[in-house]
Amino acid sequence: MTDTTTNQHYWQGAFIGDDEAARRLETLPAAVEAALAAPLDTETLLAACDALAEALRDPGHRIRERLVPHLPTGPGEEAGELFAELAAFLDRSALTRKLRRELGGTAPQRLNRPDAKETVYEAWAPVGLVAHIAPGNAATVAPLSLIEGLLAGNVNVLKTSSADTLLAQHLLAELAAQDPSGALAERIIALRFPSSRQDWLRLMCAPADAVAVWGGEAAVEGVAAHVPAGCRLVEWGHKISFAYLTPDAWADEAVLDSLARDICLFEQQACSSPQVVYLDTRDPDELHACAGRLAAALAAQPAPAGEELDPAEYAELTTTEHLARLEEHLGFTRVLAAPDATWRVMADTRPALTASPLHRSVWVKPLPRKDLIATLRPMRRYLQTAGIAGSRTDTAELSALVLAAGATRVTPVGAMTAGYAGEPHDGVYALQRYSRRVAVQADERFATTACLDDLVRPAEFPRPAGPLLDKAAVQHLNREVDRRDAELYFRSGGSTAAPALSLFSYEDYDTQMHAAARGLLAAGYDPARDRTANLLYCGGMYGGFISFFSILERLGGVQMPMAAGSDHRATAEMITAYQVDTLFGMPSYLWQLLHEEADLLRSYGGIRKIYYGGEHFTEEQRRVLTETFGIEVIRSLTYGSTDLGPLGYQCTHSTGSVHHLHADLHTLEIVEAEADRPVTPGETGRLVFTTRARRGQHLDRYVIGDLGRAVPGRCPCGSHAPRFELLGRLGEVMRVATYFLNYRRFVSIAAEHLRYGGEIQAVLSSGPAREGLILRMERSHVTDAERAREVFLASYPELHSAVSEKLLDFTVEPVDGADLARTATSGKLLAVVDRRR
Repeated sequence: MTDTTTNQHYWQGAFIGDDEAARRLETLPAAVEAALAAPLDTETLLAACDALAEALRDPGHRIRERLVPHLPTGPGEEAGELFAELAAFLDRSALTRKLRRELGGTAPQRLNRPDAKETVYEAWAPVGLVAHIAPGNAATVAPLSLIEGLLAGNVNVLKTSSADTLLAQHLLAELAAQDPSGALAERIIALRFPSSRQDWLRLMCAPADAVAVWGGEAAVEGVAAHVPAGCRLVEWGHKISFAYLTPDAWADEAVLDSLARDICLFEQQACSSPQVVYLDTRDPDELHACAGRLAAALAAQPAPAGEELDPAEYAELTTTEHLARLEEHLGFTRVLAAPDATWRVMADTRPALTASPLHRSVWVKPLPRKDLIATLRPMRRYLQTAGIAGSRTDTAELSALVLAAGATRVTPVGAMTAGYAGEPHDGVYALQRYSRRVAVQADERFATTACLDDLVRPAEFPRPAGPLLDKAAVQHLNREVDRRDAELYFRSGGSTAAPALSLFSYEDYDTQMHAAARGLLAAGYDPARDRTANLLYCGGMYGGFISFFSILERLGGVQMPMAAGSDHRATAEMITAYQVDTLFGMPSYLWQLLHEEADLLRSYGGIRKIYYGGEHFTEEQRRVLTETFGIEVIRSLTYGSTDLGPLGYQCTHSTGSVHHLHADLHTLEIVEAEADRPVTPGETGRLVFTTRARRGQHLDRYVIGDLGRAVPGRCPCGSHAPRFELLGRLGEVMRVATYFLNYRRFVSIAAEHLRYGGEIQAVLSSGPAREGLILRMERSHVTDAERAREVFLASYPELHSAVSEKLLDFTVEPVDGADLARTATSGKLLAVVDRRR
């Protein structure tokens, strides 16, 4: 990269020197305003972080090679540990979990409706500019603090110590390089200068909306003087942690060994390392006995690395020990120390919390639990971790007491320095400190607008790359999914191919259900008024019924989860009894239900809306539903698949099979039928989806098997989400007698020329002389099979040619609707049944 001996500051994509940094600091407010003008998509950051994490895990990667010269430890085993620590933080799954836990989701800046029954929108918005003042003793804190600011969507300016290497600057530059859009670079400024340079510190803090300070009281005081009124000061200061042992625990050698490991790990440099060990007693003899046994446990630990203390640390250590030894003569203390001075235990009969000089130095003090709050609460500003050892009942009781006293985390002894993904830091969630909760109240004009952002700009992501994936390839990828990421198993209905298994984490599922819920609002579903019968099929690992149960749950809609069943009379009676006005279901099932129970349901007259999935109603069927049953709204529940989840939704302006893309979940390409090339705009092609943010899975460029075309222009509903029109399945194009015949063409001819409103099924067979095509139609809707046959022959030239050339036997066969072949799990009509060998 650039010469870092002079260019040691990283500013929005470039390394610069002191003079240029000083000039740019004067114009920092304008730079921040320009960067904030374009919102940062969280997915852009997650993708960049994940790519950088992958590079840091690879010992031979060029990014690691470029960063090694800037490591404080240099190359070697410690370098690998540092890269592993950074990669673990940057991993997509870890950051996704952090976003969900701290800000409620992976797109927290989008203005969504927290209560679908109200046109009120809320989001977590960035505070604006966050200034990060990093400590000089932790190499990873500086860049990771800034990345937390990015997760909240902020512009960030970072100060590292002049004694630090340029690791933070170069790591952040590598992160920005993973984003070709440049959006991340616009939000990253990383400077390196001493704290004595007060003019620079003032310039970086003056326009800040939040200032994050890492360090002790002196560091915080030094920065606080530059923090303007109204700016949020976020202190990540030094903390004190302690262990608390009950009599049973301190009598257990294993507990003391675990405590010794907590003391020795990191040489007590972590805020979560124990500096004091409290015993649930007043007895000095028990105190001294426990101190002796702890000293023996420390003596058994491996020797420290041998790094020399700096003069200030050595002075504090020796002064504390000497003062404690002097107080032995007064009966207050007793000091037990290693002959080589590598550890020391200082037993003190006074319970007041006392900071340790660290480096394997620990106080042991008596503190009966009834005095715990009174003793510790005066020091509540400094308390962090309490490691508790005791029975299950003791642990529960003592946890409540230490938290009331001011501690922010409780762990078992032996795990005080260990954490977990998404853990709050010092009693707060960092991302909430760097965010604002904002709200927009809207009127009834926005009843079908689930997300305000859709009216402002389209979701734009990098163009997908790589080969096209078919269902077999996706099934192969599923077999490689880590079992930790496979928490929910669904099987496809098998309507167009053999059933396939799809795996989801619960996080994936929740994200998709929220997206589908927003789609239902756009389609005119009203959770405040609609009373819904969920009549989708259920069971056999099929997820339709379960998914829409979950979607209605998230919307807070009233539902009767009946599921599709063979007893249509019972279903119709429940619809009337519970005043259902909205039906969810497959078109074929709803069609049968309404016609078999037409008298009861028409006399009830309360059904106003139908939302369907899996298939489509023809125009003639829609006419019948409207004129015969008084249905006012007939729209798609969702367009989706079992393996990808919800892909598209209809709005109140959508007609036929036109859908909006769930652009916050997927990218859509339309490619030619025979080649991986984009179709001419407006032409029909194969729909290819790339789905994002699936934990443990990369479903990129999946050829789902559907045909469609892009619908140009912005929708009258106002949404920027792209639109597309579904035009059937690849499997509905039949190669018969040297001709290609399209099932959808038969459906259109029947509706247009025969005013046919029933279902149609094409059955292909092999005969001794020629192939056969039987078009099965419901006898309740077709009165003259021979006339229907003649209409098809007259309206479909390719069909007429195949028959006239004696290459195909074609017949129309009236059947009962119940006799049409359907999938066993979803009940979906099999459009084409191929019985040819």
